[in-house]
Amino acid sequence: MNYIDALNKIIDSRDFTVGGGSAAALAGAMAAGLIGMVARLSIKKEYGLSAEKYIYIADRLDEISKDLINGAVKDTESFIKIKEAYAMPKETEDEKLTRSQAIQEAAIGAATVPLNNGKLCREIFDLYILMEGKSNPNASSDLEEGKLLLNAAILGCVLNIEANLPLIKSEDVKLKFQKEINYLKQYNSEYS
Repeated sequence: MNYIDALNKIIDSRDFTVGGGSAAALAGAMAAGLIGMVARLSIKKEYGLSAEKYIYIADRLDEISKDLINGAVKDTESFIKIKEAYAMPKETEDEKLTRSQAIQEAAIGAATVPLNNGKLCREIFDLYILMEGKSNPNASSDLEEGKLLLNAAILGCVLNIEANLPLIKSEDVKLKFQKEINYLKQYNSEYS
């Protein structure tokens, strides 16, 4: 599967294999693309940052966008692993134990993917903040649209981490994820 397949499945209401985690990653990739484009459109004039800084921001956002596109595919793959774990046999005690362990591993993986995607989106937000009020005003609508997509992306990543936490039995693992969720949510106070 590639990101085009993931996008097609997201917009197909009859498909249940690709969901909000992949959508959040693709929203983040689009945000990175738009904000990076604004950085490139700001290079030749003095808007408050050096040309080198705009180039650095745009180049880094291009990298993040690619990582998030891959993250959309990984999110779908992690969901499939949960489905496969639940489909494992559970007739004997050994089968039940093996199935339970597989569910735990899949759940941790399914929470880790949106966490990683969320961290990339937080990095986009930090780069956006560097450019806020310091970019080509002719592209201000693109910058704002990037910020809106980024908001949806970060919140979507948080929701998808939280959706997988009930499947995880280890309280220590849950606590680690909760700390990361709190970090991702911090942008909200900076965003407002």
